[in-house]
Amino acid sequence: MPVKVGIAGLGGLGSNVAVMLVRSGFTDLVLADFDTVAESNLNRQAYFRKHIGMKKTDACAEILKMIDPDAEPETRDVRLNEENISGVFGGCSIVCEALDGAEAKAMLVNTLLSEMPGTYVVSGSGISGWDLPEGIKTRHVFKRLFVCGDGISDTGDMHAPRVTVCAGHQANLILRLIYGMEDEKIE
Repeated sequence: MPVKVGIAGLGGLGSNVAVMLVRSGFTDLVLADFDTVAESNLNRQAYFRKHIGMKKTDACAEILKMIDPDAEPETRDVRLNEENISGVFGGCSIVCEALDGAEAKAMLVNTLLSEMPGTYVVSGSGISGWDLPEGIKTRHVFKRLFVCGDGISDTGDMHAPRVTVCAGHQANLILRLIYGMEDEKIE
């Protein structure tokens, strides 16, 4: 069965995860976000000045097609909620959680784990601040839930190095899941 990956949120984590997956040769993606690119996003997200004001779904899809002209990501310009998550990510074997805010993250993870029993969830949490990036780890929390981050910092300034390191953890784990390496040692 072909693997499809959903990305919930196309900010610092999600936009960078999408780019890393396409650079790694994986292009079967569903991109979901409701927001537009703002100038304040450029310090840590995959976008460029020319994308300011564009829907993040459209801007991210454009970048992915620049990397791989054969990439055809499905885009969903929608604010995710309990009622639409299964429809947005139906058919996805893996969903990358890259939303802002603890409540939105918990809602997405809980909905995916309860309503989509065959889907892995790769979440990002604890990436803000100025701590050294080696504190960012990948943890196997439950059978189908992995969390990438330092497990501590949830608020504060977001800076490109830590955001990108966490996105790298998420993208790497997603590729491991795609290629059947989930049983290998993860904390």
